[in-house]
Parts: sequence; structure tokens; C-alpha cells
Amino acid sequence: MKLKSLVFNPFYENTYILWDDTKEAIIVDPGCYESYEIDELKRFIHSQDLKVKAIVNTHCHIDHVLGNYVTKTYYKCPLWIPKGEADSYRAVTAYAPQWGITGFTYEEPDLLLEDDAVIEFGNTKLQSIYCPGHSPGHLVFHNEAEKIIIGGDVLFRESIGRTDLPGGDHSQLLDNIKNKLYTLEEEIEVFPGHGPSTTIGHEKHNNPFVRA
Repeated sequence: MKLKSLVFNPFYENTYILWDDTKEAIIVDPGCYESYEIDELKRFIHSQDLKVKAIVNTHCHIDHVLGNYVTKTYYKCPLWIPKGEADSYRAVTAYAPQWGITGFTYEEPDLLLEDDAVIEFGNTKLQSIYCPGHSPGHLVFHNEAEKIIIGGDVLFRESIGRTDLPGGDHSQLLDNIKNKLYTLEEEIEVFPGHGPSTTIGHEKHNNPFVRA
């Protein structure tokens, strides 16, 4: 599996493009909002001659869904979101103007993903792991074969997702990191929703918020 990260919007959100040798791809958490950001994403996908199979969200806070509408409609593919994030996603329309974002368009999801769902594209499989705490229905996506996790806003390099937003639960987040992520192999690389990548091992030994 190959991976490209693009940083978009005022929240410096990591949008991920995942693909393999078949050229089938998914876009995870499209945060592209400005026209130049949308163009950057399109140029990269075109440069790699990729066929986008689906748009996938780890969770549905505003910074991770700003590009849902434009990517789904442009690539004519389905939108898959976590089942527990449906209400959070619908709420974005109401609060987006408070963040100075007036161009958000809600796009109805085609599939609600649950815990242990398997996402397939090309020869690649990702398994979802239910990790609420930052948001009520948050999923992370684990590629066991390549030891990679697309982690959204659960675990950052020496930090964790904030829990003061609606639906957040600090103790739940810590519990999920300890019991669902820290039990995985230490060499697994975590690609978070913001900032640089890290590894499970590094966070177990160095994260000041939650250690093994």
C-alpha cells in the first residue's frame, strides 16, 4: 500500500490518499476547502493515474469532512462514515459559519461503518477499530499486513485528541488508546489527523498523556 498526506484547511488537517499497485485508491478525511487545495488533491490523484473507489471518514468533525462533497461528486464514488458519527456530521452545517466557513455542503453518506468493518480497495484491506473519546463514533483504520494505522484524532505524536468538544470523553479516549492501540505491535506506524506520524512503541514509552 502507498500513502500520500496532504495538509489542508485552517486546522492543518492531514488528508490521506491510499492506493496500491492496482491503482485503486481511497481518500481518507478529505479536508480540502479552498479551490487551490481541491486542485492540489486532484493534481496528485491524476499524476498517479488513480481510480478513487471511496471517500472515507475516521470521524466527522468539520476539519475532516470539508471536502466530502466535492470529492464524492467529482470522483463519482460513495462516501463511507462511521455509524456513530452520523449526528456529528449533520451538525457541521449548523456550526460551520461560526468558524468562518460558509461554503460547506453536506453530502449524504452511502454507508455507515461499524467496528471491525473491512474496507477493500485493489489488493488492500483495512480493518476498522472503534476508538471513541475524541468523538462519539471515531474509527481508526488498521492495515495489518503493512503495519500502518490511519488514526484520525485519537493518538498524535506525544499527544492525544482533544476531548472538550461535544461527544468527547477523556477517560474513554485514554482507555481505548491503552486497550485497543497500545496492545498492537510497537512497530506499527500511526498516521494521525494532524501533525507528523509516530509509532505505537514511541507513544507507549513517551506519550505524556497515556503510557503503557
